[in-house]
Amino acid sequence: MNSTATPPEPLPPFLQPGDRVLLFDGVCKLCNASVRFVIRHDSQRRIKLASVQSPQGQALLAWFGLPTEQFDSVVLIEEGRLSQRSDAFIRLMAQLPAPWRWLRLLRGVPRPLRDWVYDLIARNRYRLFGRLDVCLLPSPDHQGRFLDDPS
Repeated sequence: MNSTATPPEPLPPFLQPGDRVLLFDGVCKLCNASVRFVIRHDSQRRIKLASVQSPQGQALLAWFGLPTEQFDSVVLIEEGRLSQRSDAFIRLMAQLPAPWRWLRLLRGVPRPLRDWVYDLIARNRYRLFGRLDVCLLPSPDHQGRFLDDPS
């Protein structure tokens, strides 16, 4: 046995091995609708959620060296790795059942084009869909879905 084995890389804060976490803008109406969509379609409850404004979301953004004041991208963390923008969207859809998982075929579209469309929507999301005054709180039927949920 090698006594100088390298210890495993540390996990981001609040995460356990195998966790998949979607970070979203908690005051964006489009983002909140997307979270409700994920909750409705992720029947296996594989995806955990955290708003970027929450202490957990802020800690994860900081851990990955991302801005903690400006939120213009959805973030998906899987196995300690981070995906953003169109890559995060595609990886998220791949976790859901058909027909949603078929959206992973969008990987065939060049990333610059995918990200251009993503950024166009992200830049205009408040104007197009609206903004909440405060982050929505999880309801009782969302128990265990959010990182800040102790269950």
